Amino acid sequence: MKLPTKPRAIPMPLWLQGAFELGQAAVISALIVLIPLGAAWLTGGFAGRDALGTVQLAAQSWLVLHGVPLQLTLPEGGSSLLWAVPLGLTLIPFLLAWRAGRRLARASYTDQLWQALLGALAVYALFGFGAAYLADDGATSASPVAAACLPLIAAGAGMIIGAYREAGSWGRLIGVNLADWIATTSQSSRWAGSYVWSAVRAAFLATVSALGLSALLLAVALAIHWAAIATIYERLDAGIVGSAVITVGQLGFLPNLMVWSLAWSSGAGFALGAGSSISPLATTAGPLPAVPILGAVPSGPLEYGLVALAIPVAAGVLAGWWFFREGENHFDEWLQLKVSARWFTAAVSSVTLGLFVGVLAGVATALLALLSRASLGVGRFVDLGPDPVWTGLWVAAEVAAGVVIGYAAGPLLERESR
Repeated sequence: MKLPTKPRAIPMPLWLQGAFELGQAAVISALIVLIPLGAAWLTGGFAGRDALGTVQLAAQSWLVLHGVPLQLTLPEGGSSLLWAVPLGLTLIPFLLAWRAGRRLARASYTDQLWQALLGALAVYALFGFGAAYLADDGATSASPVAAACLPLIAAGAGMIIGAYREAGSWGRLIGVNLADWIATTSQSSRWAGSYVWSAVRAAFLATVSALGLSALLLAVALAIHWAAIATIYERLDAGIVGSAVITVGQLGFLPNLMVWSLAWSSGAGFALGAGSSISPLATTAGPLPAVPILGAVPSGPLEYGLVALAIPVAAGVLAGWWFFREGENHFDEWLQLKVSARWFTAAVSSVTLGLFVGVLAGVATALLALLSRASLGVGRFVDLGPDPVWTGLWVAAEVAAGVVIGYAAGPLLERESR
């Protein structure tokens, strides 16, 4: 009997493969942070730090990138909290975990993905715990528990979404087929579920549209104030590498600034330090830190600032029109069965839809506003960003009004012929 020329490959356990995939993502994200900081140190950008101090700064930056707050020990005594989530940079671990989730979904059988997820998240938590230990330089530290748990949010979300995109259905991942479960419910429940799901998607469309229009508004503001931004760059005189690091950091906070622009356009405004207020009516900011992108902050009263209030309303109009095209307003159909006055049922169903979609969009915007906030932990710069409650309320009211307008104008926009 002839022996095989190659030994048979022993399959890797799923928990070990998950640990390898997400451990790889943790290392790559750490290198993406460490390499620019190391380059800046080599060119004299951190004159007061040695090599170990630069590595500690990279560990602190990796933790901030994942939303972990840092405890600062102040020279005059006491302590403060530095907290910021650069949403643009947080996409790095999210996308790396998304890739890992796709690979793990291909390697897993139905209802076995949990094994890979468990091993992957355990390794990522261990990596965060080690980063907290390394980041402690005496003046700055992080809670080991927070460092182990908070990075799992971005990594876990990326893995689950990536695995779902690869598998194509939740039934393939968890063994439960949602379509089969819905098929066992009554027709009324299916109609109610279709109505709610369409309203959720309309709210998502309104939120994304409002963010997109706010991003356009931010781009216009950056273009108008480009001279002021360039002046701040010249005053910093950070050199080529230092300026590149500053620019990358600002790009990481660009999605945060998009949310701030949405808060500004809604009328709620945002703060750049305690006692400041930046809104469409006027700006009272006081002295700002030497961050180039803050040169785009408007100053004084704005003649056409109130025009920006149309952005959330326009997003609501688009969502209302989309809902009309979807044809899933089963609540309106139910009202017509109960009440014969069409003017009454049309008004009630449209207002109810507007309130429902507006509340959902307001909640989503409030969560984004909460994530976009920051605290430098120094002086008056402990309050940066929009107030989540007021931003959510303003956006909810404006989107609700837009949804009612868009749904009512749906027949006119479609130009349906009899």
